[in-house]
Amino acid sequence: MVKGRAIVVDERDNVATALTGLKKDAVVEAGIGQSSYKIKLRSDITFGHKFALKRIPKGEHVIKYGEVIGMASENIEAGDHVHVQNTESLRGRGDIKNMNACSE
Repeated sequence: MVKGRAIVVDERDNVATALTGLKKDAVVEAGIGQSSYKIKLRSDITFGHKFALKRIPKGEHVIKYGEVIGMASENIEAGDHVHVQNTESLRGRGDIKNMNACSE
C-alpha cells in the first residue's frame, strides 16, 4: 500500500491529487477528517493529476478543494484517472443551471 502519495483537501472531494507518479494497480491510501480511502488505481496517474475516490456517475460533479471543477462526461470508477477524457468544464455554460454549486 502506498501512503502519503496523494492528497485530499476537503471532505466533500470525490477526487485525490497524486503527489508523485503512481502506477496502475497500486493501492493508495488517502483521506481527510473522518473520510479515509484505500483505492486500487485502474491506470497510471501522473504527478499532479487526479484520480477518483469513489464512483462518479455520468453527469455528476467532480469536486476538488471542496469546489465543483467539472462534470463527469462518462461514468468514472474509483481509481480511474480523472482528466479531460472523462470530464467536461462547466465554466461559461449557460445551458446548465446552478453549475458551480457543490451539492455534497
